[in-house]
Amino acid sequence: MTVRPAPGPLVRISVVICVYTEDRWGDILAAVDSVRAQSLPAHETLLVVDHNAGLLRRLTDHYGDGGAGADPETAADTGQGVRVLANAGPRGLSSGRNTGIAASHGEVIAFLDDDAVAERDWLHHFAAAYADPRVMAVGGRTVPVWASRRRPVWFPEEFDWVVGCTYRGLPPGRVRVRNVLGGNASFRREAFDAAGGFASGIGRDGDKRPLGCEETELCIRLARARPDALLLIDDRAVIHHKVPAARERFAYFRSRAYAEGLSKALVTRSVGAQAGLSTERRYTTRVLPAGIARGLRDALLGRAGGAGRAGAIVAGVAAAAGGYAVGTARARRGGGPRFGIATLPERPPPPGGHPDEGRAAERGRGAEQPGRKPGQDREAGHQARRDPEAGQDREAGPGREARREGAA
Repeated sequence: MTVRPAPGPLVRISVVICVYTEDRWGDILAAVDSVRAQSLPAHETLLVVDHNAGLLRRLTDHYGDGGAGADPETAADTGQGVRVLANAGPRGLSSGRNTGIAASHGEVIAFLDDDAVAERDWLHHFAAAYADPRVMAVGGRTVPVWASRRRPVWFPEEFDWVVGCTYRGLPPGRVRVRNVLGGNASFRREAFDAAGGFASGIGRDGDKRPLGCEETELCIRLARARPDALLLIDDRAVIHHKVPAARERFAYFRSRAYAEGLSKALVTRSVGAQAGLSTERRYTTRVLPAGIARGLRDALLGRAGGAGRAGAIVAGVAAAAGGYAVGTARARRGGGPRFGIATLPERPPPPGGHPDEGRAAERGRGAEQPGRKPGQDREAGHQARRDPEAGQDREAGPGREARREGAA
């Protein structure tokens, strides 16, 4: 018999799943089914389609009654309700998430990748953490599901962030972090009221270069806007994320590491190197040397893949460093990609609700302003009031060691 953790006061959680291709049709349905099976029902599930008219029509037909057979009057209460909507902004994951945030009605918005399935108590663990009003974001543990049914022998666990999963080196339990990973994360709505939405131009855009770090940038911005905020991960909030065969190859590993460096250059351009790279320094000086040592030890003992894992760590660091150098040089020349902070529109009233009910607050929105760097603090006093421990928080992802939260 499984005993589920009791959450604090009931919190309504909207789940946003961003989708972009019909090639993942079966994965999308599986992701939605895993949300519908939650022990703590979601308030609603929103499928945001990224500029794909065919997929939008197909999903609308499938979930057109609010849940493909669900009773519309009870769908919202049982977590069966599904809404399909088009990305209202530019193409890309960040704009899709912002569309979902603006259209949702829950006090908490959770994000799930379209090729992942959540375990039954995923939302239950998120809700429990939000019993503390200081908590503004909660992430979980993402487990890889390899297309080949087993981890490639050369692929180091320290680099599982390359395939969007939790990496080796993060302590177990509920821990405080610098940022969460967007494929398995949740935010209190107040977080977006305080810091604005996800930045456009920094995250993924369909099958283009696998950039990232939009969650990192948002969480750093949130910590500056709300110095008292707690950002956590709880490794009991588990999802299982598919890793396609193409991402099991070394070419993708190297490309993704390079893209991470480019993305980090964008982030540090906005928030500064101290905040943008603080945890990466710990990652490269503690976690990765230990991984190299394990790989070399396994090679000496004749275990398969030991030398390959050690070599992959070195190659991954070199690729990320190269990407960061190129991105930094482009920024200094005034070239390269730019990103802006989204101003989220007013959220519509809930079905049958008063027009003023449930609208997102407009104060503190993160709109980019002329003469101001994207992601810069919204108030001059934020930096001065920053939590003295903020620099000690670790990141859930590359360089994401974390210190344990005392109350965990």
